[in-house]
Amino acid sequence: MPEGHSVHRIARQFDRNFVGKVLSASSPQGRFAEGAAVLDGREAVSVQAVGKQMFFETEGDVWLRVHLGLYGAWDFAGEILVDPTIASSNGRMGQTNQRGTVLDEPILDDAGENSLASIGAPRRTRVHVRMSEQTKGLADEGAEWPPPVVGQVRLRLMTDITAADLRGPTACVLQTPEEMLATIAKLGPDPLVGDPVENEERFVRAVTKKSTPIALLLMDQSVVSGIGNVYRAEMLFRQRLNPHTPGRDVPEDVARALWHDWVRLLAVGVETGQMMTMDGLTGDDYRAAMANRDDRHWVYHRAGLPCRVCGTEIALEEIGARKLYWCPRCQA
Repeated sequence: MPEGHSVHRIARQFDRNFVGKVLSASSPQGRFAEGAAVLDGREAVSVQAVGKQMFFETEGDVWLRVHLGLYGAWDFAGEILVDPTIASSNGRMGQTNQRGTVLDEPILDDAGENSLASIGAPRRTRVHVRMSEQTKGLADEGAEWPPPVVGQVRLRLMTDITAADLRGPTACVLQTPEEMLATIAKLGPDPLVGDPVENEERFVRAVTKKSTPIALLLMDQSVVSGIGNVYRAEMLFRQRLNPHTPGRDVPEDVARALWHDWVRLLAVGVETGQMMTMDGLTGDDYRAAMANRDDRHWVYHRAGLPCRVCGTEIALEEIGARKLYWCPRCQA
């Protein structure tokens, strides 16, 4: 499932390329035809991400709420203006490593996790992207416009130069401002939304008053927004915390450390487009980790392999109908 960093990157892409422009909306699949008809011809006003959900405001106080769920993704085509927070100093699409050094060329993930063309569930995208003039020389002026519809597209949003196709979402609905606020009110704190101090206190209170295992609490979107299976496993390992520990038994300083770690990891994920959870990597190790998920996580997806710290076999179990990876020794 796309985690919080992906949805924030989607929102930034919409902010840069759609807000302030009149939308052309359609539902090639037909399942959102009525909603698309409402959006068609309206100006995009604002966009925000909260956890795993995106809220897209259009004129007339009409909000589009999208939850990608397990399989959803946005595929972009046309001219894409790159978010400056993920563009390098020479104007080319790039990244910075964990020490702040700008990389002249982007390191592309082998599963497409950090692709500007398709954000959400990893997929081999078939849509065409022409970057803005910031990436002059990469454009293919012969591309068909508008791009052909490929597969089951729930919603297509277009400006005169940019298209975004939504596929496979769990939720794609229109809301009034009151409905939008009510939805957000049910969500736990997101490090990139609202007051940082209040967010931390909300998280600590929610965790330390419950008897539910911490592994389930971190996945509960009413406790904290945006954390999914990958970040959950990695955050627990980074704090050397047993995933079965009841929330009320988690020391307050550890609960605060979990929150601070989420603040940091989410920022890294939004910037790089990848869930990088290993610190201090440089040179070839960093490039390998950016290119391959198996080289950038401590425990996730490493069942049966030796722990990178102690050598103990990484355990895999099911909790809350999701896979949990952890080290029985480091997190004893």
